[in-house]
Amino acid sequence: MKLERDFYLQDDVVALARKLIGKVLFTYIDGRLTAGIITETEAYAGEVDKASHAFGGRRTNRTETMYSQGGTGYVYLCYGIHHLFNVVTNVEGVPHAVLIRGVKPLEGIDIIRERRKFPKNDKILAAGPGTVSQALGILTKHDGVDLTGDTIWIEDKGFTVPDNDVKITPRIGVDYAGEDAKLPYRFITTI
Repeated sequence: MKLERDFYLQDDVVALARKLIGKVLFTYIDGRLTAGIITETEAYAGEVDKASHAFGGRRTNRTETMYSQGGTGYVYLCYGIHHLFNVVTNVEGVPHAVLIRGVKPLEGIDIIRERRKFPKNDKILAAGPGTVSQALGILTKHDGVDLTGDTIWIEDKGFTVPDNDVKITPRIGVDYAGEDAKLPYRFITTI
């Protein structure tokens, strides 16, 4: 069942990042369907989070999508090469987002292998935020996509990941955020 808008409008971005573990991220891009079970997420708590692109109320052409209503895709280019996919959460005007850092390929695996140029090693096909987007065909042109539509969406397929199978850690690569870098906002499972 496709997640409806109400799911994304929750006000606790950290709790929502945990709830996304086990959900299935789908893409239908260029006539090709791919999907993966979400295995790793990171929460970014908007204007009060020093690791967030919107910290301090920062609004730029790149970050404007974060201020959209929950259920919008925020895709940005990192280091000029990696397209990173985030799920915007909360109500319009509150720039919360969840970075999808990893998925376990579920559908369209041959397409995913082709996009990733990895013919065999399934464990790393989509283990990392840049590889998730590459595997599922997500590019910056998908920034602002409605996640209740038919291009990129998330479904609840009934996969339940028990709390004892989810590791909670600080986020990766945000040392510039000082104390906020130590917040337990990353969720990962090895399902």
